[in-house]
Amino acid sequence: MKLAQNELPLLLKEVPLAKRMLMVFQHDRVPAHYSGLVTHRLNLTFSERWIGRCGHVQWPLRSPDLTSLDFCLWEWKKSEVNKEKINRKDELVACIMNSAALIKQECQENLRRDTSTVAKRVEKCIGVNGGIFEHLI
Repeated sequence: MKLAQNELPLLLKEVPLAKRMLMVFQHDRVPAHYSGLVTHRLNLTFSERWIGRCGHVQWPLRSPDLTSLDFCLWEWKKSEVNKEKINRKDELVACIMNSAALIKQECQENLRRDTSTVAKRVEKCIGVNGGIFEHLI
């Protein structure tokens, strides 16, 4: 909840309002992410523009993920955060925030390249009638 309440507004403050109004927030199925407090905060912050369990847009368990966050960003972020051994919660939060800052500075071109493959992934998903298609990419 701290991320959605404290950190996310700071990360989004440079994004123009018109663009923020079109954004959709997506989170994974970690149980802590669908607690009453978190879903309440997401409903207040994003109204009907968030994807996840108990959200306006349901995301089925084990769905074929088509978002660049799933096949690109999270793996990169995990590798950045796990470069050093972390012993305390404040160190973990600092590493996560630093990796978020690096995305803006260093990864924009990689994200553009990776998101350009979304059309190919959608075609593969359609080709297997919504089934698993990762092995076809």
